[in-house]
Amino acid sequence: MKNKLSLLLLLPTFGFAQGGLLDQIKKDVQKEVQKVVPADLNILNGTTGNVDIAAGLKEALNKGIEKQVTKLTATDGFYKNEMVKILLPEELQKIDEALRKVGLSSLANKGLLMLNRAAEDAVKESTPIFVDAVRKMSFTDAKNILMGNESAATSYLQTNTTSPLYTKFNPVIKNSFTKVGADEVWSTIIKKYNSLPLVKKVNPDLTDYTTNKALEGVFKMIAVEEKNIRTDIKARTSPLLKQVFAMQDKK
Repeated sequence: MKNKLSLLLLLPTFGFAQGGLLDQIKKDVQKEVQKVVPADLNILNGTTGNVDIAAGLKEALNKGIEKQVTKLTATDGFYKNEMVKILLPEELQKIDEALRKVGLSSLANKGLLMLNRAAEDAVKESTPIFVDAVRKMSFTDAKNILMGNESAATSYLQTNTTSPLYTKFNPVIKNSFTKVGADEVWSTIIKKYNSLPLVKKVNPDLTDYTTNKALEGVFKMIAVEEKNIRTDIKARTSPLLKQVFAMQDKK
């Protein structure tokens, strides 16, 4: 290694060296140097350093969280967003149809709205969990995400946050059902349906269902922003994002 480094310093004096040979010697030296030079200092090949790659990915993820997830916390953030609007589970769709047939459309509409309101409430609790997952991202994680498919960052967040998010969302949604009166509304809906003749009685766990649908909505919106940053240069709004994602463009 020491000899090869010395050779690199002497290269300018070898005027007779052929271009191909010179290039090969440089490549050999670079390989040796990278074995001992810290990974954050990719000096010889001039590439973006590991610190920048990790920082760029973290900035991109935080941008997606701030821009897209925040939208879901607003009134109608779920209910009027067709991408993430929570619809009734299959078990309850027949309830919805039955209620509308007997003139209870307003009650059915109110029940659906309540599910989405609860999700909007729950998502407000998500940001600290996402921020923690992003903060803990290693360089290896960042590199794999950068060179991965168009949803690699979203997949990373799903893997690292789904469990704590569910734990956080579930009681919030349960409390939200109580706060907005959804538990009472759905209790009324289900009782009315179960009292209809010739129907199979139902008793769905709406808290669990809404929790999972809220999670789906969160990750779907993050994926939207990730794809945007990966494919639209204009969405890279900082020098760091431009620098880091330019590497992805060349893969």
